[in-house]
Amino acid sequence: MAYALLLTAGLLLLGGCSSEIGRVPLVDTDVSCLRKQMKGPMFLSFPLAANTCQRMSNNNFILGEKNAHPLPLNLKDAPDLQKQADEYGYSYTK
Repeated sequence: MAYALLLTAGLLLLGGCSSEIGRVPLVDTDVSCLRKQMKGPMFLSFPLAANTCQRMSNNNFILGEKNAHPLPLNLKDAPDLQKQADEYGYSYTK
């Protein structure tokens, strides 16, 4: 019973994250994160939204930060975002 309550509380906390914090772990894709950041109330530009949403090769952990590099954005089925990624020089997968 306590485990179910703890799990429910954790899911509510993850689901209730505001758009200001960026990617929601295990829920957001690159496309959903970018769209969330670029719409209100934030209205971020594509470069700012991409920097907020882009994953790193070290899974965004502090350990191994020295050799980490940004992973290409997964922009499948989002030609509008692919166009902006090309415009600003971001690497992505189609």
